[in-house]
Amino acid sequence: MPTAPQPTDQIRSKLSLLNPGVVQATAGSGLPVIELSTDVLVAGGGMSGVCAAIAAARNGAKVVLVQNRSRLVGNASSEVRMHIVGANWHKNRPGWREGGILEELRLDDAVNNPRRCREMWDLLLYDKVMTESNITLLLDSTLVSAGMKGNRIEEVTVRCDATERIYRIRADVFCDCTGDSRLALEAGAEMRHGREARAEFGESLAPEKADRETLGSSILFTSRKHDGPVPFTPPSWARKMDDAQLRRAPGQGGQHVVRRRTIKSWEYGYWWIEWGGHMDTISDNERIRFELLAIVMGIWDHIKNSGRFPESANWALEWVGMVPGKRESRRIIGDHILTQQDLIDGGNFEDAVAIGGWPMDDHPPGGFDSVTDSPGRQVATEEVFNIPLRALYSRNIGNLFMAGRNISASHVAFTSTRVMGTCSVMGQAVGTAAAVCIRHGILPRQLYQQKSQLQELQQRLVADDQTIKDVRSEPENDVARQAKITASAEEGEAVAANVVNGWLRDFPGPSVKCLPELDVPLEMCGTGKVIAAATHHWAGRLGAEGAWIELRWEDPEAIRAVQLVFNTGFQRELTLTSSDSINDGIIRGPQPETVRDYDILGCRSGEQDWRPLVSVTGNYQRLRRHALPPEPLQAVRIQVHATNGDPLARIFEIRCLV
Repeated sequence: MPTAPQPTDQIRSKLSLLNPGVVQATAGSGLPVIELSTDVLVAGGGMSGVCAAIAAARNGAKVVLVQNRSRLVGNASSEVRMHIVGANWHKNRPGWREGGILEELRLDDAVNNPRRCREMWDLLLYDKVMTESNITLLLDSTLVSAGMKGNRIEEVTVRCDATERIYRIRADVFCDCTGDSRLALEAGAEMRHGREARAEFGESLAPEKADRETLGSSILFTSRKHDGPVPFTPPSWARKMDDAQLRRAPGQGGQHVVRRRTIKSWEYGYWWIEWGGHMDTISDNERIRFELLAIVMGIWDHIKNSGRFPESANWALEWVGMVPGKRESRRIIGDHILTQQDLIDGGNFEDAVAIGGWPMDDHPPGGFDSVTDSPGRQVATEEVFNIPLRALYSRNIGNLFMAGRNISASHVAFTSTRVMGTCSVMGQAVGTAAAVCIRHGILPRQLYQQKSQLQELQQRLVADDQTIKDVRSEPENDVARQAKITASAEEGEAVAANVVNGWLRDFPGPSVKCLPELDVPLEMCGTGKVIAAATHHWAGRLGAEGAWIELRWEDPEAIRAVQLVFNTGFQRELTLTSSDSINDGIIRGPQPETVRDYDILGCRSGEQDWRPLVSVTGNYQRLRRHALPPEPLQAVRIQVHATNGDPLARIFEIRCLV
């Protein structure tokens, strides 16, 4: 849940530290050097980096977030425009949408950006980071070196050519969320690149022999329909899409199959415009950009000018990406390397800190030019799986965490964990872990080894609405579980006692729902435990006076805060997308199941009347925390006046903290 935004003058004060006036220039570059010190340095401002920075900051750590672009969230930003997908696998695994910081961001975006404007999403993320009092943000800034002491990073050097400043930043804990593992590279971390041989981890989906090939990168586009015809003339270097290149075959209802690549609509680009995995996706980025743009121009020329799509006459390109959306490069080696079998088995790790659920989704390295190959192969696990802390810190750099597509995983496992929803929850995990390390003065490996701190981390994550499979909420200083719980009404299995049973989401049961819209071959694998369907929230029908749920104690309790987890419709997909078909079924606004207007009421010992303690209107968030006046209470009641459309009031958890 967001903390109270810091005042604007404090934001300005924090920014003034980035240019403190007269400073000495360095020899050689001639640029002034600014010295900064912080608890946690997060390198990379993609979804994993943003979630890591926010999580660390909200858990009490001072954070510097370094991003080499002018906007945050990388492939999800307006520069690339990829939609965030994760454990719910679009609509194929309903009920497993991620919670935590990612859910907070998605809900903010759905409510405040109903027209799906990508630049408004950029602004939302900027606002989120800038108003966190513990975060200092450096945009347009590139990490260029790391200073080491033994096997630990002491400081990093960051260069910002836009402001003509060099920053030397000291920290206790570092997080590499750069995707390309730039911080790990500078620090000398052990890394992998490419595909492992099948025999190394016994992975049936791996190639027989190891190589350095990866998934390719993609460039997307958007287009708009106008009132009249809009001609298109491609540049001279655009690819020519003849039948031999596309291997077209007519489909039903005007649909055309393009080498198992379908052109059903053209308001948004195609993930299968992919290229460069047979090269180096870092050093060959300029060549990859050119080839991807040539493919995009060729595809649009084919749509507009081949005569195959006459309904495209009034359509024109509105935006074409200039930044290739990268899928894969280096991976940092941790104490555990996540493998295909780990995912199949459900990731039953004692140090589990996040979930994934996207299928193992491999693509041919040659991408669009792999004429004889399907553009992708998806192999889904039976259930969502856990990701361990040991895959999120470096095995040879003592104070380095990582989150995103660069975690410790084989190539096969990476093809699942690489997607941005999963990267986000890994980011929240390492940000929280970094704050726990700071609090206790320990290193990442020690956090795993010291089981009381590991349990603290897991419970802190669950308290912040992070789902960890098989980990219940067991809060300290919570007296809700000692209360007698009653309600105005209950619906079936959605009984009042569920709000203290430790589970913060319903379990949908066997959860893979193979939809016909899949464009790639689908296989299923799995021998792990399938989670049985179960209801874990309270639901009460709203009457003329709303609905209520009450917690009452034998002896008064000095409750200092109440935490509530509401229902936000995890059974639906919720993501910002430019694709009309993916957006179908997504609610761009408050989710109807969510409680909108409510009061928290208190009753003191010996009194019969309820006194208002907190009153909220217009809520659309899932996780809410409220401080209460410091006085003993005999009972607390949550009085729900309205939802955002549902006839039932629904609550997953109530905590009463003393």
